[in-house]
Amino acid sequence: MSVSIPNQKINHPLLIKHNIELYIKREDLLHPQISGNKFRKLKYNIEEAKKENQKTLLTFGGAYSNHIAATASAGKIHNLHTIGIIRGNELGLNLKKTIQENETLKHAAKEGMQLHFVSRADYRNKEKPEFLLKLQEQFGDFYLIPEGGTNYLAIKGCEEILTEEDKKFDIICCAVGTGGTISGLINSSKKNQQIIGFPVLKENYLDQKIASKTNKKNWILNRKHHLGGYAKYN
Repeated sequence: MSVSIPNQKINHPLLIKHNIELYIKREDLLHPQISGNKFRKLKYNIEEAKKENQKTLLTFGGAYSNHIAATASAGKIHNLHTIGIIRGNELGLNLKKTIQENETLKHAAKEGMQLHFVSRADYRNKEKPEFLLKLQEQFGDFYLIPEGGTNYLAIKGCEEILTEEDKKFDIICCAVGTGGTISGLINSSKKNQQIIGFPVLKENYLDQKIASKTNKKNWILNRKHHLGGYAKYN
């Protein structure tokens, strides 16, 4: 069952001057802890985990990952154990201090997530079979959700963001991290609509990644606004 979310109109003199109507889709209203694209990405993954009779979800993220926080909450709601593989083994040296100072990890731990910190070098191996096998040997059987939650089931969930009401829009914009949300938006967009993605990281790999997830050509990436990446600003 798809969930319909209201579009809120933004009013500003600049928009009136240029005869532009701007709306924001209030995906943040989906759930108090599992909001926005995280709700969409986790929806079918959790359904699949239950179908496979899995009791544990394992995923990856940085110390301030919204995906980590959302997965922890979703696991608690659905009575699934959650394990978060966190980038930065130095954060695990004084776990009590880290959790006190980091609201994201504090929330995840409170929701019952088991936090496991790895070095940045090891974290880069997160998609390699040998690294995943080591995690399986350490933690037992689990349902794997990739970093950022992006896989084909996540894209399926993100395809439900746009509804029949949204066919009136000429342009649809979103931030881009791993490429899952924009892939879903592209797949469910109409022929006359253009999708513009704004990468939040300084990268050169997203075009190929997104193109592998959709057959449509009505999208572009605007790389002028990443400001150097997460947690960086001018």
